[in-house]
Amino acid sequence: MENPLVFNIFGWNVDMVGVIGSTLMAIVVFAICYALSRKIEMKPNNKQNALEMMIDFTDGIVRDNVSDEAARKHLSLYAFVLFLFIFCMNQLGLFLEVKVGDYMVIKSPTADPVTTMSFAMMTLLLSFTFGIQKFGTKGYLKNYANPVGFLLPINVIEEFTNFLTLSLRLYGNIFAGEVLLTLIGGQLGPSYGIITRILAAPLAMIWQGFSVFIGSIQAYVFVTLSMVYIGKKVTQE
Repeated sequence: MENPLVFNIFGWNVDMVGVIGSTLMAIVVFAICYALSRKIEMKPNNKQNALEMMIDFTDGIVRDNVSDEAARKHLSLYAFVLFLFIFCMNQLGLFLEVKVGDYMVIKSPTADPVTTMSFAMMTLLLSFTFGIQKFGTKGYLKNYANPVGFLLPINVIEEFTNFLTLSLRLYGNIFAGEVLLTLIGGQLGPSYGIITRILAAPLAMIWQGFSVFIGSIQAYVFVTLSMVYIGKKVTQE
C-alpha cells in the first residue's frame, strides 16, 4: 500500500508527489518548446513544422469556441501551453512511477484531483476576467440573470458544476487508467506464476497504449471545454 509523500510547509500539508511531477513536466514542456523553436528559418524545417502544427491545432480550438478577438489574443498561448502541459502530465505515470519504500514519489500529477482542480480554477478565473473586461462588472453580473431573472441561482450553480466536471473528468480518467495498469502488472501478473505473467504482459501493453490515447483525448477535451466556458463568458446572452 503506497503512502502519500506529504510535507508540512508553514502549517499547510503539501502533497509533494503532485509538486514533483508538475515541476518535472514543466521542465519537459519547456525543453520541447525550446528544442523545436531553435533556429527559426524562412523555409521551415521539420522541427519548426512540428511546433507550428501544434500551435495551429490549439489555435483552432480557440477560434472555434471564442468569438471575441481581444480574448483570442491571450488565449492562443494559454491553450497551447495548457494542452502540452496536461498531455505530458497524463502520460508520466504510464511510463515512469517511482516509489521509495512505501512512498510514491513520481506519478501522473493529473491522477490527483488537487492538480486538475487547479487547472479548472485557472480556467474559471480567466473566464471571469475576460467577461468583466468585455462587459464591465455590472454588465457581467447582469448576464447571470439572462434571459430571465429566475435563472440567476441556476446560472450561479452552473459555475460550480462546470468547475467540478472539468476537473473531475480529467482526474477520473487518468486515475482509473493508472489503477488498472497497476492491477494488471502488480496483481494479475504474479497471481498464478509464469502463466499469468505471460498473459498479463500483452494485456498491460495494450492497456498502456490505450491509456496514451485516453490521455491525449482528455487533454484535448479539457482545453476545448475551457475555451467553451471562456467563450460563453465573452458572448452576450
